[in-house]
Amino acid sequence: MLITYDSEADVLYIELRRVPAEDSTDIEEGVTALLDGQGHIVGLEILDAGERLGKEQLRSVTLKDLAWEPALAGS
Repeated sequence: MLITYDSEADVLYIELRRVPAEDSTDIEEGVTALLDGQGHIVGLEILDAGERLGKEQLRSVTLKDLAWEPALAGS
């Protein structure tokens, strides 16, 4: 997963899977889900993110209860 924020454009992008988007659907005005060829969500784009979420929210990200195992050295 990759989260990027373009402060000049005020756009937040959350990439869930690194596959090409082939379609998109608007969830609400300014919030778009990008879809793969089977219609699964691969990313979310949020326009006017600073206004919607607040600039303070964009300065920090909290990860909680993620179930993953760290990569072993040499793997």
